[in-house]
Amino acid sequence: MSRIGKLPIPVPDGVQVALEMGNRLSVTGSRGTLQRTFAPSMLINVETGVITVDRPSNARLHRSLHGLTRTLVANMVQGVSGGFTRELDLVGVGFRAARQGGDLILTLGYSHPIRYTPPEGINIEVPVPTQISISGSDKEVVGQVAAKIRSFRKPEPYKGKGILYRGEKLRRKAGKSGKAGKTK
Repeated sequence: MSRIGKLPIPVPDGVQVALEMGNRLSVTGSRGTLQRTFAPSMLINVETGVITVDRPSNARLHRSLHGLTRTLVANMVQGVSGGFTRELDLVGVGFRAARQGGDLILTLGYSHPIRYTPPEGINIEVPVPTQISISGSDKEVVGQVAAKIRSFRKPEPYKGKGILYRGEKLRRKAGKSGKAGKTK
């Protein structure tokens, strides 16, 4: 039995869960509504205050979908009640971010600033010019937006410059160290 798949999902107050056509789940809360269609073989049971996910057999496909389905449902419930946040740090001389209307303006050492428009349902805040906070109710979309912004200037291992996730440890490389020890 899947350790994650067998855990029940508690539904907090203020969150409504509706199961349509057996495999389409709709979750509504204070942060909006999320809908997703799951594999028809997974058995999703919506009861008062708790959601459980069961599998019909012990086949390899059903075992692999069991924990995945439970985690996706749990992420939907947490997203509409509390939301998700990813934070990025800009490391480098002159690297900074700013908000202009609904867009994010990034100055990352290129000859031009980069303008990024976030998708619907995503909120981007810039508390400090070298920090970006991305929040929203859908965990997948928040992660995709963070990865897209990070791709504008990935961290490089020699000087450590770039856009890093908050708390990310960057493995540094030594560079050309053989030049200093040579004698003629």
